Amino acid sequence: MDILKSLGHPEEIINLFKYKIGGCRSVMPKLDYDSMSETLRTCYAYLNQTSRSFAAVIQALDGELRHAVCIFYLVLRALDTVEDDMSIPLEKKVPLLQDFHTFLYQPQWSFSESREKDRQVLEDFPTISVEFRNLGQEYQDVISDICHQMGVGMAEFLEKKVSSMEEWDKYCHYVAGLVGIGLSRLFSASQLEDTEVGRDTELANSMGLFLQKTNIIRDYLEDQQEGRAFWPQEAWSQFTERLEDFAHPQHLSSALSCLNLLVTDALHHVPDVITYLSRLRNQSVFNFCAIPQVMAIATLSACYNNPQVFQGVVKIRKGQAVTLMMQATNMSAVLSIIAQYSQEILQKVSVTDPSREKTLHILSLIREKSLSPAALSSRAHHISPVYVSAVMLLAALSWQYLNATVIVTP
Repeated sequence: MDILKSLGHPEEIINLFKYKIGGCRSVMPKLDYDSMSETLRTCYAYLNQTSRSFAAVIQALDGELRHAVCIFYLVLRALDTVEDDMSIPLEKKVPLLQDFHTFLYQPQWSFSESREKDRQVLEDFPTISVEFRNLGQEYQDVISDICHQMGVGMAEFLEKKVSSMEEWDKYCHYVAGLVGIGLSRLFSASQLEDTEVGRDTELANSMGLFLQKTNIIRDYLEDQQEGRAFWPQEAWSQFTERLEDFAHPQHLSSALSCLNLLVTDALHHVPDVITYLSRLRNQSVFNFCAIPQVMAIATLSACYNNPQVFQGVVKIRKGQAVTLMMQATNMSAVLSIIAQYSQEILQKVSVTDPSREKTLHILSLIREKSLSPAALSSRAHHISPVYVSAVMLLAALSWQYLNATVIVTP
């Protein structure tokens, strides 16, 4: 079925075939489990259990950064498990979220009342927290701070709807922007990246917001069916009285107008994405960051003005995803991909769309940025053959962005 969907795209068929026959498995990084503590081995087991895709991409990171990001992921997964668990009463959940960062320094703290599928990260939190405390202080400070900010933000939005565009940005900041900021600070703390990468929180926040907004836009129907609503009222109220009306065929024109408005809003983060990626020096970090971003712009292109957003799930072809993953290993290729999908969106902009002028304006800015010599000259383009091969294992990340409901954790 995957091959059939890629008919007419020969390069996708070739790359999909390479993936299908296991091209990435042979280059999966081999962790030295013998040198790990028992608790650290357990943490990697939990990482594989809670997100096999992230387990693959984290294991491709260099040096001690790999362990720091692994623990960062598990801490945020535990926090997110509390937030997601509807069986926990609000009077208990709110202080749990707000105080969660303090549990990192309480060796015996655990939580056994969750009914969520990932509850083992709460039930065995002492295993995670001990490895957190084994990290260098520079890593501990980042993880604890981000956990604190995210817990407070999650508590704020437990009973609060996303009303304004400003609140949409704020919600996305709490659940994804902070992840981008935390990861960037970890990259710099590891000295694999310059201090500027971790210091520029505005760019790091945009990296997270672009991914989160893409998922929220794409997942309109699924969220509606599950009783969730993340499209901001300030946007949809311009076109309808009830957000759920967009799922009805008679409201398709209004639905598409709102959809295109939100895609346009998300595209405003792309210039920041380009600037952020152009600053990265380490190849493993670049791959880790660039691949989800090109997946996101491909997904936005597929969603733009597409009625299928309100009828099912919009997904890019798996062959397309694997091809993007294999290509996005240097800045020149990433800029070409961004330019390609920006052009695809441009060709779909209707003369009658209410957001037309804003869409054309941001697409023009993206085109200008993607053609800027500065975006290329600021980053070396040598690609290690090891990474050209190793990037194959990142195919698993494609499935995360094709299938995940929301991106809450790294």
